[in-house]
Amino acid sequence: MWWFRVLVVLGVVCLTTNGTQAAPPNVVLIVSDDQAWTDYGFMGHPHIQTPRLDRLARASLVFRRGYVPSSLCCPSLASLITGKYPHQHKIANNDPPGGSKNKGTFAAGRETMSRFMDAQPTLPRLLTQAGYLTLQTGKWWQGEFTRGGFTHGMTKGQRHGDEGLDIGRKTMQPIDDFIGEARKQDKPFFVWYAPMLPHTPHNPPQRLFDKYKSLTKSEHVARYWAMCEFFDETCGQLLDHLEEQKLAENTIVIYVTDNGWIQDPDKPQYAPKSKQSQYDGGLRTPIMVRWPGKVAPRMSDVPISSLDILPTVLEAVGLQRPAELPGLNLLDEAAVARRETVFGECFTHDSRDLQNPAASLRWRWLVRGNWKLIVPTSQNEPSGQVELYDLQADPHETQNLMESQPERVAKLRQSLDEWWRGETPKNP
Repeated sequence: MWWFRVLVVLGVVCLTTNGTQAAPPNVVLIVSDDQAWTDYGFMGHPHIQTPRLDRLARASLVFRRGYVPSSLCCPSLASLITGKYPHQHKIANNDPPGGSKNKGTFAAGRETMSRFMDAQPTLPRLLTQAGYLTLQTGKWWQGEFTRGGFTHGMTKGQRHGDEGLDIGRKTMQPIDDFIGEARKQDKPFFVWYAPMLPHTPHNPPQRLFDKYKSLTKSEHVARYWAMCEFFDETCGQLLDHLEEQKLAENTIVIYVTDNGWIQDPDKPQYAPKSKQSQYDGGLRTPIMVRWPGKVAPRMSDVPISSLDILPTVLEAVGLQRPAELPGLNLLDEAAVARRETVFGECFTHDSRDLQNPAASLRWRWLVRGNWKLIVPTSQNEPSGQVELYDLQADPHETQNLMESQPERVAKLRQSLDEWWRGETPKNP
C-alpha cells in the first residue's frame, strides 16, 4: 500500500537523522596566551587585525565579558582544565617556593604540583573515560601530558611545555595527524590547542611586523600587535582543517585566553594593570562557543568565567559533571541569567606554601553586573587598598569609588567573604 511505503521512507529518514544527531561531537579548545581582551578585531581594536577569529566570533555565542579566575598562566590553565578555583585544586602559582632558579627544591615542588593535577577529574580525563581521544599541544605545566588525562600529547614534562611549544609557532602537523588518527579509529576527539602565542618572544614573521611598525612609535607594541595576527593565522589553519575534513559541523570550538597582556611601549615586557594584576587587563577575556546548528551566534555582555567551560563541554557531550564544580553550562540561558557574581583570586608568582594556597594570596575580587570589587591581603599586599570600579563607566579601572560607595563595598565584601569561606553568597 502506498501509505505503508511512505511510512517506511519516513522511518529510514528519521533513523538516519537520529543516528547523525547521536554521534558524539568533537571538541576543540583554543587558548590564547598573554593577550588583552581588547586586542581583536571583533572586540574593536583600531589596528590589530584578527580576521579568522572575527569570522569565528560571527558564528559563535560570544561572551565579551569573560573572566579567568587568576591573571597568571599556570593557575589559570589548571583552573580551565579542572573547572575549579586555584585554591580548590592547589595549583595557585607558576612555580614552587624558591622559584625555578632553586634547583635543589624545584623538581620536587613541580612534582607536588603535578600530583595535584593527578588528583583532579580533568576535562581530558573525563572525555577519555567516555571514549574520546584527547590531545595536548602547546602550554602545559603539570608534568608529562598523560598526567592531565590526555591520551596523546607533545609535552614531555618540562616547565611551560617543552616540545609542545612548537605548535603554532613552527607547525600544526601534530594536530592534523591526531585528527587523522581519531578518524581512523572512528572516535570522537578533544584538542587542547594552547600555543604560546602571542606570548613572548615577540618574534612575528617579518611581513607582519612590517605591516604594523608604521602604526605605532613603539617597536615593542608593533611586534606584539603582529604576534596577535600571527596567532590568528594559526587559528585559521586549525579551523580550515576541520572544514577540509568535513568535521566542522560536528565539532564544538571554544575560545578563551589564559590571562591578559598590555605591552610596555618602552620595554619587551608587560605593562602594569595586565598580567599578574588584579585588573581586567589581566583577568578579562572574550569566551566563544561555536557549535553549528546547536548554538545560535550572538553577543552577550553577561559576565562569565572560564570555570564555566568544563561543565559546558560535559553537558554538551552528554556526560555527568563532577560534584562541587562552581561553574555552569554556558548554553543554559536561564542559568547564565540567574548568576549574579563572578569571583576570582590572584596569587604570588612563586608559592609560599604549596599545601596552603591562602599563604600566597594577593587579591580576591568579584564582578557583579558592572561593579568590580578588589580586596588585597595584608600578608602579600601590605600597601594595598580595597578598590571598587564601575566597569561600564570606567572599563580600564582608573577611578576607585571605594570611599564614595561604602554601602555597596560592604555588601560586595560580604559576598566575597562568604565565597572565600565556601558559603553560598547572599543576594545584595
